[in-house]
Amino acid sequence: MGNSNLTNGKTNLDIFASTLIELATLDREVLVVTSDSRGSGRVTPFADKFPEQIVEIGIAEQNLVGVSAGLASVGKKVFVVSPACFLTARALEQIKNDVAYSDHPVKVIGISAGVSYGSLGTTHHSLHDFAVLQAINNIDIVAPADNFETSEVIRAAIHHPRPIYIRFGKKVMPNIHTADVNFEIGKAIQLTQEREKYDIALIAIGETVTHSHLAGQILEQKGITSCVLSLHSLRPFDEEAVRQAAERSKVVITVEEHSVNGGLGSRVASFLMQARIFRPLHIVGIPDEHTITGSQTEIFNHYGISADGISKTAFDLLEKGN
Repeated sequence: MGNSNLTNGKTNLDIFASTLIELATLDREVLVVTSDSRGSGRVTPFADKFPEQIVEIGIAEQNLVGVSAGLASVGKKVFVVSPACFLTARALEQIKNDVAYSDHPVKVIGISAGVSYGSLGTTHHSLHDFAVLQAINNIDIVAPADNFETSEVIRAAIHHPRPIYIRFGKKVMPNIHTADVNFEIGKAIQLTQEREKYDIALIAIGETVTHSHLAGQILEQKGITSCVLSLHSLRPFDEEAVRQAAERSKVVITVEEHSVNGGLGSRVASFLMQARIFRPLHIVGIPDEHTITGSQTEIFNHYGISADGISKTAFDLLEKGN
């Protein structure tokens, strides 16, 4: 169980970049391959320190992934850094064939994911990446919640034997874990106190975990118990953690910065139905419509992906259940 302190941290991308420098100092096989994204990917300091360990492809995402797969095939530990909206759309065929099908352990880093580029509109939103990548065999999918999870997943990714997609947003994130929490790809982390029974299970991924955790605190103040899970890994999927959270709760809410189609909510719903664990379930995410334009915070508030919005959804579900 994680004990949160909710102190301000840095952006997850900043932690990604500093961790990568630390690892590259010890291992000269670590390479960054980027598509004109040094600044937005926070890898300019990496390039300054290790000019021979970065490859600049330019705005050519398909070539970016193809070159990275080739480098990985000869033993390089390759981190592909590019905006998630373009990386998992323009280069999807190369991710599918050159990386996943060819089984090259490339670390595909999708930056400014979800609605991080909110004011730039739908062309720059990445609300499809979980869906398309879940449909491709042999690529793991992770979206860290905070600085701790970010540092840990990058350290784990260095030796990860399979292709992996790691998703980052742009906001400064509160620290919701203490350093003694164990992180493992494919294992969810519970943020709330262990109980035999809960009123509600909140299962979230990525930057929405903080909002879900705060929603859980609002609910606790109202006498409503919650099980909050940081399900940072969509693949491997922690079936046991989801099973226990659902079986011990009256209702389940999933929260994600992604379309309600094909993401975390769809994965949880499919698992629970096939496991014959029947609970009222609501997916909080971006609905199947033209997404509004605004900042990430404005978009989150509009669609109820906020502490207040999530807690209100929980109240409504529990009232219907009664």
